[in-house]
Order: sequence, then C-alpha cells, then structure tokens
Amino acid sequence: MRAPTLDADRADGVIVANRSDHHVPPHFKVERSLKTKGVWPVAGVDEAGRGPLAGPVAAAAVILDPRRIPPGLDDSKKLTADRREELADAIFAHAIAVGVGLSSSVEIDAINIRQATHAAMRRALRALFVSPAHVLIDGNDLPADLPCPGQTIVSGDQLSLSIAAASIVAKVTRDRLMRRLGAAFPAYGFDRHAGYGTPAHLDALKREGPCEFHRRSFAPVRGR
Repeated sequence: MRAPTLDADRADGVIVANRSDHHVPPHFKVERSLKTKGVWPVAGVDEAGRGPLAGPVAAAAVILDPRRIPPGLDDSKKLTADRREELADAIFAHAIAVGVGLSSSVEIDAINIRQATHAAMRRALRALFVSPAHVLIDGNDLPADLPCPGQTIVSGDQLSLSIAAASIVAKVTRDRLMRRLGAAFPAYGFDRHAGYGTPAHLDALKREGPCEFHRRSFAPVRGR
C-alpha cells in the first residue's frame, strides 16, 4: 500500500493528505522543513468538542521540542483514554510550550460553533509563553487574526506530530472538564458521553430539560 503524501503546493495554503487505508503514524516532516528554512518555533493546533450538545469547545496549541518528542503520539481518536492521559502528561512535561483555550456553550450559542472554535484556537495560541513563528492547524479552515502566519493540514492530527500532540491535549482537557460537569450534573451522564448526543443523553434531555451548560443553538437542545 502506498504511504500518505502531502500536497503542499496548493495555492490556498491548505495541505491535503492523500492517505491509503494503512495507518502511518504522524511525523515531524512539515515542522522540520520549516525549521530548516529558519521558521521556528512551530505550533500545532487542534480542537475537541465541536459536535457535543453540551460543554465548551477546547483547543490546544503545542510547540514540541524536537529532541524530546514523547513516543507514541498519534491522532487522539486512535488512542485509548488512559493512553491519552499518559501522553498529555508527557507533552506538558517535555514540550517547549503548551497553551489551552476554551469557548463556552454561551459563546458558542452567541457566535456559532465555527467562530467559537476559532476563538478557542486564538486563545490557545495566546496562552503559549513562547511565541510561534508559524502555526499548523488541523482541517481546512484557517482562523483569522492569528498571531503569526499559519496553514491548515487536512487530517493533520494523523500527519503532524505537533497537531497530534495538540489533539491529545485538547481532548484530555475537555474530557476532564466534562467529568467535573458530570459530578455537578449527574442526571445527564456528562462523565460518560462528554456531552455528545448519545441515546442516554437525549433521554436525559427529554426528562430533565437542558442545564446551563447545554448548547441552546444546537437542534436537539433548541426549544427544550
């Protein structure tokens, strides 16, 4: 099977992954290429929680130390919860800088999930105590008003180690917050489904109605 390649010559600045069905771990090629051109440090950015019916959307920005990259970094969706927790701790311990940004359910309802995700990404970048020279963002939607030049990478959490690290930190951060909400609002089971629209969550919504952390603009919650 053919290994994934990067189409890095797109005029719109979007890097697209042409992937086979065979999983190949993310690498440091894009970051290394930028570093050899004098563009450094490079931050990877990703988010977690665009789709749930409750809770914030979380974004993380990570500048990895090329000499101390934790082994086993991968797209957070390909890792178990325990492994994500272990890797998140390793990222915080060994990365040059880590920043986290959130956008609340209230903000999501006010400005929509896309703009709220962009706001969380900008906050994550501002939270870095080392300013990046370039940003790699998962997906194909480049936020406006970034603090430095950036580019998007489709399936970036499967291709870039920096984005993979950010995906882990964002997911672990949000899951920890949702477990706290689960303890505060046990009727909804946030600790089990992290706010996603599972049958159990939808049943709880019918029974209890929404709480203050539900996204009122999302269809399954709207009007309840």
